[in-house]
Amino acid sequence: MKPSRDQKIWMYEQMHTSRYFEECIEKIYMEGKTPAFNMANGPIPGEMHLSNGQEPCAVGVCAHLNADDIVTSTHRPHHEAIAKGVDLDRMAAEIFGKKTGLSGGRGGHMHIFDARVNFSCSGIIAQGMGPAVGAALSRKLQRKEGVAVAFLGEGAANQGAFHETLNLAAVWKLPVIFVIEDNAWGISVAKSASTAIERNDKRAAAYGIPGHYVPDNDPLAIFEVAGEAIARARRGEGPTLIEIETYRLAGHFMGDAEGYRPEGEKEALFARDPIPKLRQHLFDNEDWSDAQDQELVARAHARVDKAIQFARDSEYPAPEEALEKVFI
Repeated sequence: MKPSRDQKIWMYEQMHTSRYFEECIEKIYMEGKTPAFNMANGPIPGEMHLSNGQEPCAVGVCAHLNADDIVTSTHRPHHEAIAKGVDLDRMAAEIFGKKTGLSGGRGGHMHIFDARVNFSCSGIIAQGMGPAVGAALSRKLQRKEGVAVAFLGEGAANQGAFHETLNLAAVWKLPVIFVIEDNAWGISVAKSASTAIERNDKRAAAYGIPGHYVPDNDPLAIFEVAGEAIARARRGEGPTLIEIETYRLAGHFMGDAEGYRPEGEKEALFARDPIPKLRQHLFDNEDWSDAQDQELVARAHARVDKAIQFARDSEYPAPEEALEKVFI
């Protein structure tokens, strides 16, 4: 299953939107945090995990999904939220802690939730996997259409939840796809120093389900593999495990000095940036022009600028609202 021209352009635009959104958030996040970095200062306090470089994982998978399909993401969720169709204005407001945010400013960037498009994420490693399996089970029991996709990092493959959920999904033959974004680093620990197996897709065999590996952070290859897995799930043939080789162009979090990276690694990754590569593919294969490219980039940037302005202009919730919408 190869992407059409329109699907390639859609993926390219979502990647531009995500990258520019992250670049804007990065600049705003640092407001008030210099010269001495203090995570509590500025209009966006707390931790911030950017997804620069990992955009292909989101678009290659979400190109096959609709609003009724479920996506659970990680502490690094913005690219997947954008590709799934989460309201960008309200997501930006949520990151700013504003009243107009998706959860009224209560969740922040690691707890984005948009029921309209069935998207959620969690700051706890591997903890989106259980809800994805539960959502897939609910679809199967109710005989409803829809698949669930759980995105996770390669470090999450060493958590107990990973093995528990793969086992249940395989036993119950659920319509769920597990997508590992392997960016080679679990915070500052290299995959080779934490994981006994070179590639996590091979672990699928232990649960009797298909496992696929996609190298080179290639959105077109991801599209093909994800399309097969999602079609298989829709046919009632059960779960699939996919591991994608991707690249984290930023630190684990904002403020990360990245001293653990080998010399020259980051520069080499920027040379493999997936956005210019997809741009060149469009020029070479899809009759793409400079005018079309400039229009698409301008449209993506305008959408982000509007969302950021909406977030800045929105009001903060009243302090007493912290006591609302909580379990007692």
